[in-house]
Amino acid sequence: ITTKDEYDTCLGKLKFQDGLPDEPTVQKVYDNLDRSRAMHAFLDMIPLASMEAMRAGFASIGCDACHKACIFGSLIDSRSLWLTANTDTVYVGAMLDLQRDGPTVVDVPAGAGPGMVNDAYFRYVTDMGKPGPDRGAGGKYLVLPPGHQGEVPGGYHVTQSPSYTNWAILRGFLQNGSPDAAAKMWKEGLKIYPLSTVGAPPKMEFFDMSGKEMNTIHSNDFGFFLEVNAVIQREPVDLLDPELRGNLSAIGIRKGQAFQPDARMKALLEEGVAIGNATARALCFAPRDESVKFYGKESEWTTPFVGGDHEWLIDKGAGGRNIDARTRFFYLATANTPAMIMKMVGVGSQYILAFRDEKHEYLDGSKCYSLTLPANVPVKDFWSLVLYDAQHRSMLQTPQIAPGRNSVRHPDMKFNNDGSITLWFGPQAPSGKESNWLQTTPGKTWFVCLRLYGPLESWFNHTWRPSEIKEEEADRKRKAPP
Repeated sequence: ITTKDEYDTCLGKLKFQDGLPDEPTVQKVYDNLDRSRAMHAFLDMIPLASMEAMRAGFASIGCDACHKACIFGSLIDSRSLWLTANTDTVYVGAMLDLQRDGPTVVDVPAGAGPGMVNDAYFRYVTDMGKPGPDRGAGGKYLVLPPGHQGEVPGGYHVTQSPSYTNWAILRGFLQNGSPDAAAKMWKEGLKIYPLSTVGAPPKMEFFDMSGKEMNTIHSNDFGFFLEVNAVIQREPVDLLDPELRGNLSAIGIRKGQAFQPDARMKALLEEGVAIGNATARALCFAPRDESVKFYGKESEWTTPFVGGDHEWLIDKGAGGRNIDARTRFFYLATANTPAMIMKMVGVGSQYILAFRDEKHEYLDGSKCYSLTLPANVPVKDFWSLVLYDAQHRSMLQTPQIAPGRNSVRHPDMKFNNDGSITLWFGPQAPSGKESNWLQTTPGKTWFVCLRLYGPLESWFNHTWRPSEIKEEEADRKRKAPP
């Protein structure tokens, strides 16, 4: 029960006189405490900072009111920085400000694909569209602000959010490989407005960002804490539980108080965020949790949804919350709904990711690789595969501005004699494989996401599975297109 006079630690020597720490030891442990709290704040607040970056991104293009929606009418491509967005569905989204507008209506048209509302901490509020209570038939949703106690009218799917800021995001499916019908559906049918204006709601405005630049990704430096502080000042104090709030208060972020770290504290925050960012990247790209592996520990295909719970609860909360799994998901992705993890045969979508090849090496943009999808990909609708940049976790930027292939938009892809299809990756297209080739860039690492829309039983029971990604000998005689 006693304390020794000296300990060798990663902080250096810690010295005590009859259990009392000397001044150098005091400084070391307090620096370590503040640095550790900064690191944990980064890991805990990635969902919150990511939603703030989304809000700021929307505001930067003019989407600063609920009736001003961002749409990708001709699909999103690599010019916009969105965490692991897909090139296969027509996104439309709007930011709700329930503090300014009060209860807000989201009128979803019939035919909508998966949609949802998430709060300022990227927590699930409600589903809309096909997986929502309207089941794709269309319906009016009413999102109530935190603490709302007024009368609630009938005729709505009603939900209450714990935050003022909320993100409504919906997807429309392609028809015959074209986004036109979905874009038309959104522009003619989607209505978002404050309930107080129900008699004369403002006309919807759509900002089409297809082919344009937009950034929605949170900072990985001291700016991260500025993003977090902005949310804490704006939102209700009980947006986060007392323990999370307490850790933020310890580093100077508290509602109603200015965030003004001194030089010492700022340096420790910068170091803490660097360590936190490194930790998040290890969790994403080099996970030690074997349950991440979708087909077992020898495969490099991983699931983004560790634990099968959209709140990342272990055994329904008996084991607490898997915060590493939450960190990993939100460092790579946005949008949170139980519909993404439920087994729904022939409905919704399923995803797996690969960051390494069959030899367990990171994917290198200077090398040539192949991936084979066996015959009869188990989908009711279609499958897709998209490449992403490991730095910003958005689409890989190459002369192929839509760095993906899918089974409805690319009918020119060539199949093998047994019905399987092989996709190729590298700076140059292998001779005769141009239609099945996705371009990479020397000096850039990348990863891939395979999506199945309307997944069938053989996906869930693993009787169908893609090959591992295999390094191939590069065809050096060909040049990459300009």
